[in-house]
Amino acid sequence: MLKRFRIGLKALRQLGLAQVGLYALYQLGLRTGHYRRSLPSPLSLSALRRPLGGPTLRRPLGGPTLRRPLGGPTLRRPLGGLTLRRPYEGRERPGEGIPSPSSFLDHLYPLAQADHAPLLAQADEICAGRVRLFGGSPVALELEPPGPLAHWTEYELGRARTDGQADIKFIWEPARFSWAFTLGHAYAISGKEDYAQSFWRYTETFLQANPPYQGPNWTSGQEVALRLMAFIYANRTFSSSSHSTPQRIQLLSEAIAAHARRIPLTLVYARSQNNNHLLSEAAGLYSAGLVLADHPLAPGWRSQGWSWFNRALQSQIAADGTYVQHSANYHRLMLQLALWGAALNELPGGLPFPPATIQRLSAAARWLSALVDPETGQVPNLGANDGAYIMPLTPAPFSDFRPVAGAAMKQWTVDSGQLAVSGQQSAIPNPKSQIRCFLRTARFTSRPSHADQLHLDLWWHGLNVALDAGTYLYNAPPPWENALASTAVHNTVMVDGQEQMARAGRFLWLDWAQAQMVTRENDSRGQIRHWVARHDGYRRLRVIHQRSLDIAAGDDRVMVVDELLPASPADTDRVHTARLHWLLPDWPWTLQGNCLSLASPHGEVRLEITGAGSLSLARAGELLAGPGPITPVTGWYSPTYSQKVPALALVAVLTSQMPLTLTSHWQFPPSGA
Repeated sequence: MLKRFRIGLKALRQLGLAQVGLYALYQLGLRTGHYRRSLPSPLSLSALRRPLGGPTLRRPLGGPTLRRPLGGPTLRRPLGGLTLRRPYEGRERPGEGIPSPSSFLDHLYPLAQADHAPLLAQADEICAGRVRLFGGSPVALELEPPGPLAHWTEYELGRARTDGQADIKFIWEPARFSWAFTLGHAYAISGKEDYAQSFWRYTETFLQANPPYQGPNWTSGQEVALRLMAFIYANRTFSSSSHSTPQRIQLLSEAIAAHARRIPLTLVYARSQNNNHLLSEAAGLYSAGLVLADHPLAPGWRSQGWSWFNRALQSQIAADGTYVQHSANYHRLMLQLALWGAALNELPGGLPFPPATIQRLSAAARWLSALVDPETGQVPNLGANDGAYIMPLTPAPFSDFRPVAGAAMKQWTVDSGQLAVSGQQSAIPNPKSQIRCFLRTARFTSRPSHADQLHLDLWWHGLNVALDAGTYLYNAPPPWENALASTAVHNTVMVDGQEQMARAGRFLWLDWAQAQMVTRENDSRGQIRHWVARHDGYRRLRVIHQRSLDIAAGDDRVMVVDELLPASPADTDRVHTARLHWLLPDWPWTLQGNCLSLASPHGEVRLEITGAGSLSLARAGELLAGPGPITPVTGWYSPTYSQKVPALALVAVLTSQMPLTLTSHWQFPPSGA
């Protein structure tokens, strides 16, 4: 109890009164039953036609009252001004000389002809009941949560359980309806009715199995908002389908209203997090306010959503383009939400972003584009990676960041000059260079997600040679409860077996380590060839970790020097243990003395470490060579959520008085060899 009290006081001091206070208000609403009383579970969606005691909502989405659901008049304006016509009304069907239906996001993610076949194949897969959760392998599309349903607050309070599913993300992910964007875009380019039919069939299944405010799929305002946006997209895209009957459109309109009502009640939680939760929920509210123009609550949703959406974008994106969550994948999610917001401009009442928001989005687009490998579209697996890809409108794999980065650059950035990464990440982004280095040098002003200061990501010929382990799972039995956030699995130095920061929970780090750039030198082309950085995460041990990086002009050698320096002259005689970790691809290897050779697809890569007292090599939690010890989470790489694949972990250990030095020499085959 005393320990929890101390952690609480430290969190209050380091996170700030506003953030902690907002979270406390959320907990108060839960524990007093306020949220349950405010949003009781209605018997059906139709019970929501009388919002908060107001008049009956006869035109929930702007269209005429539906008196005969399967034979009444055509619903002309079901989404606040988006005209829905009967399929192919007044025009020929696709394939007969007239363009097929279109998606209102087409201009953001245009497809080449070569992209059509793989996109249609993915849509066919979904029609067959298979989806790729978190960008992984196909699994069955499950939209019915396990176990008897309870009010959503019961799950938040721990009184209700999801039988047989320990990680709630496996229930939430299919219920985000991200797969609806694939079906919609496939329908837009083909007009194939199977895609519309599958959307409606799955949607009816979901709405029947997840009545408003009942079950785990209503616990998170963010999940509700993401699903709401998918519903809006699908309504627009499938508007001309014969399967989009007035009865189904009425059902979807009521569902959107139910989802929109859920969000404002717990927006206080999203504000306490000040991250993607707030962005998603604000975007969802704004979207609902636009398309539910005749709903009595729509003006408030639109105004509240637009205000918080812009405030969040302006506060969560730093001036240099870095995003508040210190994560490459969450950075992409933020840009997807912003692109969605920009696309809503074509709706009646849609608003353009103000200049201050566009300025931050332009910087964010540049930041992500600088990280993208031009050959593969991949980026460093920086920070938390929960597999989020909320609007997959191209057949590109989850790991390919080019579609979103390209759309963001096109939307908000006109200058195509050389990109640069600054602030949270130092980089050599020269696309002509065979070597790309990313050194983590964060000055935290918000909660870190990983203890990864001075982590080095090293890329060569499009290959990620020095890897960031990723995330794997948030909710799992030990040792896998968000274990890959640790300093120990990043390409940096751990001192005396301690983390760079104090871990106060699965997602909470306190006593933030702060990094600073000491020296940076460029060559005649303006490319960084030498830099030195340090961080103070071990100040409690009276130790400063400093790392220098030198790249040879021929792009065939990289030297990394790690030093443990005394915080003051009085600390020089202190003895410490430095543990240097390198995570490497699972390539054939040879270890001779202190030199590891890897057989990469482009030739032999050599890593030699000097100064170490011992050297160990591990793979998939097992010791391959050296004295160890090795933990079960060592030697794993997680490319996306819930997936982990074996990797090689080279660990060098040295115990000595300060200053203490370990040097890593990377050798690559010469260009053209």
